[in-house]
Amino acid sequence: MSRNTAMAERGQGNVSRGPTSIACLAFVALLSLAFWAGAAWIVQHLLSLMALG
Repeated sequence: MSRNTAMAERGQGNVSRGPTSIACLAFVALLSLAFWAGAAWIVQHLLSLMALG
């Protein structure tokens, strides 16, 4: 395969990256939201346990 053909094929693959990139960013945002919600939940429960002790 010549270099020009390889570059042309690589260029055509970029067309479908828009929705994939947005989906990836949304997934990462969802994971970070779940992480911080879990961290807040753990801190809340630790603080309530310390207040009872």
